[in-house]
Amino acid sequence: MSPTNAVIYCRISRDREGAGLGVARQREDCEALAAQLGLNVVEVYEDNDLSAYSGKPRPGYQQMLADLRDGRAGTVLAWHTDRLHRSPAELEEYIDVCEPARIETRTVKAGHLDLTTATGRMIARQLGVQARYEVERMVERQRRKRDEMAAKGQHFGGRRPFGWEKDGVTPIDVEFDLIREAAQSILAGASLRSLAAGWVAREITTSTGGPWEGPEVRRMLLRSRNAGIVTHRGEEVGPGQWPAPLDEATWRSVCAILTDPSRRISPGNERKYLGSSLYLCGVCADGTTLGAATSGSRNTGADTHYWGAYTCRYKKHLSRRRDLVDDAVQLAILDRLARPDAAELLATREDPVDVRGAQADMRAARTTLDELASALGSGALDMRSYHVASEAAKGRLAAAEALLSRAVTVNPVASLVGVDDVDAVWNGMNLSRRRAVVAYLVNVTILPAKLGRRPGGGYWDPDGLRIEWK
Repeated sequence: MSPTNAVIYCRISRDREGAGLGVARQREDCEALAAQLGLNVVEVYEDNDLSAYSGKPRPGYQQMLADLRDGRAGTVLAWHTDRLHRSPAELEEYIDVCEPARIETRTVKAGHLDLTTATGRMIARQLGVQARYEVERMVERQRRKRDEMAAKGQHFGGRRPFGWEKDGVTPIDVEFDLIREAAQSILAGASLRSLAAGWVAREITTSTGGPWEGPEVRRMLLRSRNAGIVTHRGEEVGPGQWPAPLDEATWRSVCAILTDPSRRISPGNERKYLGSSLYLCGVCADGTTLGAATSGSRNTGADTHYWGAYTCRYKKHLSRRRDLVDDAVQLAILDRLARPDAAELLATREDPVDVRGAQADMRAARTTLDELASALGSGALDMRSYHVASEAAKGRLAAAEALLSRAVTVNPVASLVGVDDVDAVWNGMNLSRRRAVVAYLVNVTILPAKLGRRPGGGYWDPDGLRIEWK
């Protein structure tokens, strides 16, 4: 080991400026010290944005100790002793490495540490204790500050919360709408996995730019800040000083669903087809449901054709083309929902919601607002009069929208009733919500198909499908 060989160690606890600028500045100062002492720098070790106090592994520091044990250098250069270690245990390990090999420690700010003497080791330990004390004081100040901020309902900082700008207060309208959409979907029976897949398909990313996954959606929806509530040290402490995308009742309803112990959250349990475990076998008389399978023609060799099918779960007496059955069920439901009396489907259920009345109120309120806007544009109405006249219509519209929002939490069909384009709303639903609509509206029984071609040349037998409205 050459006594003129030296290594540099640089660390910064939090890189507030990015790009490792703090580490780079430490390195420059240490290189200048090496030149002043006539030392030859053989290696530079860096740990950026890692805290010695946190106890997390520091790969650069551990590699330096290993190289010192191998005799690679006789001097360690650091910006300050607290860059090397803030834990007494780490300091003792460092002394155990440096003392036998008579390795010197020189710093830009704290001078020379001679760990080969009792006095030098005492000074190093005193500096370590002082550094530890400063860190613990800093942690105490930070905790007091966070307690004070929590009491005032302020944002703590950190990673940008989805829905708000970096300040945690300014809302991002598009993301607010997505939070509301996700909450309503969960209340309507959608799965977290389907929500995440839908957002990925729409190229919607997390606040850090990553792709959504089911657990990430769950964590986001469980945040109390979505309802404007501050949570500190695991407890709700009061209202926050930021706008919220959800009212408290809706947020707590979503939390109740997502934290229900009986909720099945295993990705493998999610249904992939509209009718699996919903459609009934028309041969079995005990309510046996159908499962998804693959069927093929009787041809052999390369000309064999395969298709998706629904089959009885327990016997091989029934198999029907999956796509044809699903098409027939969807057409029947959409045709029924497009009728003027579609709201009657909801009026006979327990805890009825006046969907038809809410839809009428929404249409009337929007017509009024359009007329007022037209009068304002033509000059027949001034801005002050417009605001006064439109207030009641806006209130009526908001009340109707709130009612329909509540209706969806009780009834998965509510969002399809009274809309201008039922097909468009249905196509915008994920599979979980479509299955919820099917389960709510109909009992579908699949019967064995008649053999041979039907009139017209096809094999589809419409009489083999029985749809009963609930």
